[in-house]
Amino acid sequence: MKNRPFRERLGFALAGIRTGWQRESSFRTQAGLTVAAALALIVLRPALVWWALVAVTCALVLALELLNSAMESVIDRLHPEIHPAIKLAKDMLAGAVLVISFAALVVGGAMVLDAGPAFLKEVGL
Repeated sequence: MKNRPFRERLGFALAGIRTGWQRESSFRTQAGLTVAAALALIVLRPALVWWALVAVTCALVLALELLNSAMESVIDRLHPEIHPAIKLAKDMLAGAVLVISFAALVVGGAMVLDAGPAFLKEVGL
């Protein structure tokens, strides 16, 4: 797969995202939360730095979710039986997704605390 044209590599990447969407309910859930975050940005209209922070954290959550799923697929293929070391690896992968998900919540909460009062004032509340 090395040295393939960009368009072909882009196709592989999009196929990976499509597979993640089709096979992983966690990815679909995280994608739905990303849409909710985008709607919050549209409604609250915070400073541009918040748009960037929310975009980066949402992208990291989705990317780690895909990485988690990919690694679990490889692990299951190479070592399908249950083994304590395999369980640890899978737990740590899930932990990585959880850590970035909490970070995304912190970013979202900080954005609401920063932009929320101006929004409430604008709508007359």
